[in-house]
Amino acid sequence: MNIHEKINYVEFPAKDFNATKLFYQSVFDWSFTDYGPEYMSFDEQGLVGGFYLSEKSSSREQGAALVIFFSDDLLSTQSKIESAGGTINIPTFTFPGGERFHFCDPNGNEFAVWSDQNVE
Repeated sequence: MNIHEKINYVEFPAKDFNATKLFYQSVFDWSFTDYGPEYMSFDEQGLVGGFYLSEKSSSREQGAALVIFFSDDLLSTQSKIESAGGTINIPTFTFPGGERFHFCDPNGNEFAVWSDQNVE
């Protein structure tokens, strides 16, 4: 859906498309459309977007925006991330309104997952 002057698409760097697909398919059940050897897209994930071939990665430390997923079950989502080869770079912490943790995908891109459910 295209809505005038609203965020519509997001793109991330990826060093390894196969590892990227396996990670996001197993953790978040994403599917991808390939557009040649240097680009692939995803949709129906709350926002549509893609991955472009690059040796770089996206992280807050480098000044990138942080994309945050929502989860009804933080512990389950964290377990899936770790099982699929992601790494937790900031453990779960509490903030007003919920809890969250940060992780890096196999490309080194940093994301976060939050929940309004208490994990304790």
